[in-house]
Amino acid sequence: MSDAVDLSGKGGSLIQRDEAPDFLAPPRVTVLGVGNVLLSDEGFGVRVAETLDAAYDFPDDVQVLDGGVLGMELLRFVTGTEKLLILDALKEGGADGKCRRLAGDEVKAHFREKLSAHEIGVQDVLTFLEVTGKPIGEVVVIGAEPKSLEAGLSLSKEMEPRVSEAAAMAAEELSRWGVVLQRKEDNQ
Repeated sequence: MSDAVDLSGKGGSLIQRDEAPDFLAPPRVTVLGVGNVLLSDEGFGVRVAETLDAAYDFPDDVQVLDGGVLGMELLRFVTGTEKLLILDALKEGGADGKCRRLAGDEVKAHFREKLSAHEIGVQDVLTFLEVTGKPIGEVVVIGAEPKSLEAGLSLSKEMEPRVSEAAAMAAEELSRWGVVLQRKEDNQ
């Protein structure tokens, strides 16, 4: 199979991937909020991603995504990214309700202990990339243990303050990865 891209989608002229315009290049860093926003606190990761996106202007090599419950469909959005920051509700968040950071083997363990169906998809994406020789260089998960998984569009009162805590942890992680964050109000 050729390492060329059909930009037209109609079998038109092909260009080599290394000659592709920047808009086709995979982002260096992906921030991925996952979870079901219809089940209150299960949507925690998506709410944190929304908070980050509302607060910061991100460099061109960083994408912030609402991955919701997409599962394997996420593959096209994260393939080629070097660092992946996943924001999610954590089953093992701890009774204190504080936000936690998972890295290395803790990430794999988190996605083995399924809280929701979307975690099966995320685990499948990470495994697929690994077995095809295209693993993501670094994956970190930030989240907190949900208090309610009842039907509802709002987070529980216990989880609402955790959104800003998780967003601050995510900003710190991105800074460690060399991402320069610019607050939106600073650009006004």
